[in-house]
Amino acid sequence: MADSRRVERVAALIRREMSELLINGIRDERVQLGMISITAVHVAGDLQHCRIYVSVLGSDAERDQALEGLRSASSYVKGELSRRMKLRRTPEVVFYLDKGLEKGTAVLGVLQRLENERQSRLQAEAEAGAEAEADTDGTEPESNINLLEPPQDLSGSQPPDTDGP
Repeated sequence: MADSRRVERVAALIRREMSELLINGIRDERVQLGMISITAVHVAGDLQHCRIYVSVLGSDAERDQALEGLRSASSYVKGELSRRMKLRRTPEVVFYLDKGLEKGTAVLGVLQRLENERQSRLQAEAEAGAEAEADTDGTEPESNINLLEPPQDLSGSQPPDTDGP
């Protein structure tokens, strides 16, 4: 089993080489449809398998076509990585679509919508408070409740005498 630092270095090297391959190496038209970003590279501990997670900016159809183009070019990618990296055994490359960025964007959209609703609600409450203040003309409304007197029993009976013996 390979050292974990070596696995991390190989993953970083594969990521860098894949970025160059996406720009200059892979000539498949499907790959060029959308903007492809490599979000993560996971290499197995024995350096035999490599999972490359990509994010594709574009419509769903462009995303599917770009991923299919990458998957069909995986043998070419493995050969190029073998020539460029000089490893004894080049890992098998498998591409996966990373939807983390899409989910993050959706969460940010929901948070923005909630913030807009909160701001509009606060603005409506402030406007209602200003209207209520303008309606009172600076005078306080009269109240029928006297806070200094004890409450009266509505049943008509007198409250028990609380004066002790």
